[in-house]
Amino acid sequence: MTAALTGPEALPLAEATGKLFLAVRRGLPLTLACGAFLAAALHPEGRGWWLLLGTAALALTWPSLLRGPAYGRQPSAISRQDALWANALRPVARSLGLEDAWIDSFCAYNNRRVRATFQRRRAKKALILLPHCIQLAKCKAPILEDLQTCYDCGLCPVGDYLEASLLNRWEGRITNRSHKAYREARDYRPDLIVAVACGDRLLKGITRLPEVPSYVIHLALPHGMCVDTDFPVPHLLEAMEALVEPRRPPSDVQPLRRGGAA
Repeated sequence: MTAALTGPEALPLAEATGKLFLAVRRGLPLTLACGAFLAAALHPEGRGWWLLLGTAALALTWPSLLRGPAYGRQPSAISRQDALWANALRPVARSLGLEDAWIDSFCAYNNRRVRATFQRRRAKKALILLPHCIQLAKCKAPILEDLQTCYDCGLCPVGDYLEASLLNRWEGRITNRSHKAYREARDYRPDLIVAVACGDRLLKGITRLPEVPSYVIHLALPHGMCVDTDFPVPHLLEAMEALVEPRRPPSDVQPLRRGGAA
């Protein structure tokens, strides 16, 4: 872990991919508002209706401007609106061959907003959600029942995550179904979720749990969906260090090392 990391600004940046969603999310209502106000100026007989339309369009734009504490005061309502835009325009992006880029952009936009939210006040109760498919498919370790049964063979990211979670006393869950992950999150009631999944599941997760800010990390799919997937463990470490208050373990706590092989 890099010692120089001091806050959310130190996280890996993905702002370039976030620009697509922001341009549409903010640009469409602003364009509509400008058109409505222009029509109001050119057509006095319907001016009231055009002004009403323009004002409504500006109201749609306003949540996209909120950052940091302003977003933190009403994350659920704002996240619901953003998710509505992401889901409503997803078929359009799919028809243009840009579905993956659209989802990636939405996730990057979401992460930038979460980073700003925890810029001054780090999360006190965070929950990490990981998919079961990061475990090597042929591995027999029952990590769904007990994560510490991991053999730590180095063939998948589970061992690296286990070591980091023990050292830092993180709270995390590995699940094999999305609805189980949602239930775990609602039962634990965190003030931040750090979730790892494929783009489609990340979008659904942000949509289903708008009440909790979620920092999301994409899975790599070298063998296709849900088989021997991977994710950048250093990115997870950086996210937790930058966004979450440290839970310092006693000096005599050491990570568990288990022998065995997958």
